[in-house]
Amino acid sequence: MQDRSLTLIEHLNELRKRILISLAALVIATLSSLPFASAVLKVLKIPAGGVIDRLVFFSPQDAFLIYMRIAFLCGFTISLPVILYQLWVFISPALEERFKKGAGRFVFICFVAFILGCCFAYFVLLPPALRFLLSFAKEELVPVISANNYISFITGLILSCGLIFQMPVLSFILSKIGVVQAHFLRKQYRYAIVVILILAALITPTSDIFNMLMLAFPMLLLYEVSIWIVSMNERKAHA
Repeated sequence: MQDRSLTLIEHLNELRKRILISLAALVIATLSSLPFASAVLKVLKIPAGGVIDRLVFFSPQDAFLIYMRIAFLCGFTISLPVILYQLWVFISPALEERFKKGAGRFVFICFVAFILGCCFAYFVLLPPALRFLLSFAKEELVPVISANNYISFITGLILSCGLIFQMPVLSFILSKIGVVQAHFLRKQYRYAIVVILILAALITPTSDIFNMLMLAFPMLLLYEVSIWIVSMNERKAHA
């Protein structure tokens, strides 16, 4: 187990070890998911509400790359507990002694937060976004949608939301190692709103304000929850 006396080289070697284990888990999970990519593709078409009958590809390698992208989404989700555990093992020496045995809780909370973020994207954000985009289809403008483009923003949005929902957990860890304080987060609230709106505009697959705010509001709520968690942690530390 690591301790605080490790040298910089030893820390880098430990980081390299954790990254290699995480990458191995990701590769194995991704390759294992590849045979099921076709079935997952059907699930990913559901948010379009049946408007998309079939997706098309325009180059010989597109179909393989599309299935690999889907397999990566599944593989990342499956291997996430392993990746989170490796992250915990690396950062736990910087935490208080009583938190070092909380690996199981950390992995569980982060994984649940990731799944909640993915579900939010799939069930709440994607259906209205796709309805808005596909509503422009007319008799003289028939949608022939590239599978590559469709899967790219579907998987990108799902992964982005899953990672965004890690915000409270990340704030808790940064608070534990003394990087952030509640008053700092509160003081930066106005800047946080601007950053969140920019991120929401970049992540949201449509350009309309409605769908952007649908993502921005949960992000603002998560930021508020992060402040509350950091503040509660500080009160416990000074109790």
